[in-house]
Amino acid sequence: MKADEPSLARLMAMAQAGDKQAYATLLNECQRWLRSYFGRRVAPGQLDDLVQETLLALHQKLATWDSARAFLPWLAAIARYRWVDHLRRIYRADEAELADELAGADEEPAIAARISLERLFAQLPDAQVRAIELVKIEGLSVSEASKACGQSESLIKVNIHRGLKKLTAMIEKA
Repeated sequence: MKADEPSLARLMAMAQAGDKQAYATLLNECQRWLRSYFGRRVAPGQLDDLVQETLLALHQKLATWDSARAFLPWLAAIARYRWVDHLRRIYRADEAELADELAGADEEPAIAARISLERLFAQLPDAQVRAIELVKIEGLSVSEASKACGQSESLIKVNIHRGLKKLTAMIEKA
């Protein structure tokens, strides 16, 4: 079977109606699609766990899919959220290890990192830099940053989003 949109949507509709064989086929095809999707995004050792987490999420959200909408974008959204959660877990673990390592280290790497960050910040508008510094670096809430900057909370969120998106693009380009 080819995992194309009409076939997957048909299998999903049948699975929602209680067809166990269609559900098993759907999971098999989704597993293939997810392995391809995540294969470019995570280390090979993390692939199986992430695919299984996503299939479990698909199972839990089975009733939320609307047959009037496309299936693959729905699956891709679930996969993206699982991937982001995965990245958060990894980075939190890395931060804990890094904090332990930096406890006894001298300040040179931290200074070099700050210089690199300031070079990147120089390419962003001041409002985006200020919002990112207050919320992401200093740890203020969006509400507190809003008061400190004199911007609305919505504008703080937008500035953070746009600034981080641009920073990501600059780092990936480098």
